Amino acid sequence: MRVDRRLLKNLDWALIAITLILIATGVVIVYSATRANPALTGGNPFAYARKQIIAAIIGIAMVIGLMTFDYHISERGYYALYFLNLLLLIAVLLFGKEVNGAKSWFHIGPVGIQPSEFAKIFLILTLARHLSQKDSLSSFFDLISAFVHIGVPLLLILLQPDLGTAMVLVAILFGMLYLAGARPKHLGVIVLSVVAIVVVWALLSAFFGVPFPLKSYQIARLTAFVNPQKYYDGAGYNVIQSMTAVGSGRFLGKGLFNSTQGRLGFLPEHHTDFIFAIFGEEFGFLGCFLLLLGYLLLIWRGLKIAYQAKDLYGSLIAGGVVSMFLFHVLVNVGMNIGIMPITGIPLPFISAGGSSMMVNLVGVGLLLNVWSRRLKIMF
Repeated sequence: MRVDRRLLKNLDWALIAITLILIATGVVIVYSATRANPALTGGNPFAYARKQIIAAIIGIAMVIGLMTFDYHISERGYYALYFLNLLLLIAVLLFGKEVNGAKSWFHIGPVGIQPSEFAKIFLILTLARHLSQKDSLSSFFDLISAFVHIGVPLLLILLQPDLGTAMVLVAILFGMLYLAGARPKHLGVIVLSVVAIVVVWALLSAFFGVPFPLKSYQIARLTAFVNPQKYYDGAGYNVIQSMTAVGSGRFLGKGLFNSTQGRLGFLPEHHTDFIFAIFGEEFGFLGCFLLLLGYLLLIWRGLKIAYQAKDLYGSLIAGGVVSMFLFHVLVNVGMNIGIMPITGIPLPFISAGGSSMMVNLVGVGLLLNVWSRRLKIMF
């Protein structure tokens, strides 16, 4: 079976253009955020920008590779993909390198690979197949199997611990359940129940010493979120510096390469978790508005693909990718401006990180695959 040349005519060129613009923006802002920090770059101001470009090239090659296959091939490889995901997550717990308190990385020479990032794609593909085989999701009982499906990989990721990625998986799950026909009131009850359990558990931990599953630094981040000024010298420091950076950009920003919060070392992780703050400082409110508009267009194209896919399986794949992008943007931007707790979730295509870049591009590749095959063009 080969791909007809008409496949190229059915590509979503608007989605491709938006993605390339976001990638280019990310490379520039990563260079701006890291160029004046020799301790970070090892004396090479282009180090991180070069890594972003290499990751983008690899990711684009993966997109091209994806386009040569009908997305239904992943449906037939359901079990292999699911167990490959588990194998990688177990392997990183056993043999991975601990970075910033989390055992989430494989290091092969200078190259770092984060299996939990790729777990998002594995989950989207396998959960789409699982849900597409369900006759109904009209009751709580019908939803149980979907939560069981995500349970094992979610637990393995929490053991690293990587709370941010675990939250992304849950967001993907809820987005795909909604698209598959689950009742919103059922999903709402589940969310409220989980929140209630966490609150009660936290209170029992605070007053009666009941063990709480979150690490001390994670609890500190949640506490600082409520009142960052109270913890200015501790857990609240990052978010205060981030909000300072965004606010100092005013309407038009200070200009490219003129950020002070990152260049002078006031804002930690300014090239990853807090890259939006650097962007806001340099490009101001107008730049932030245009960047968010780009994400809005990306998500709109993804939703269009989800609702115009030729079958439920394709629709669920697209819906999972959209859920991933939407959650990443909302949480990252939210924590940069102080309306979300700090969770370490990167900004798609903008934050420095090779695994994240490649996974985001694979997500775009899946969207393009579903869109281009909405009509029967294979023979």
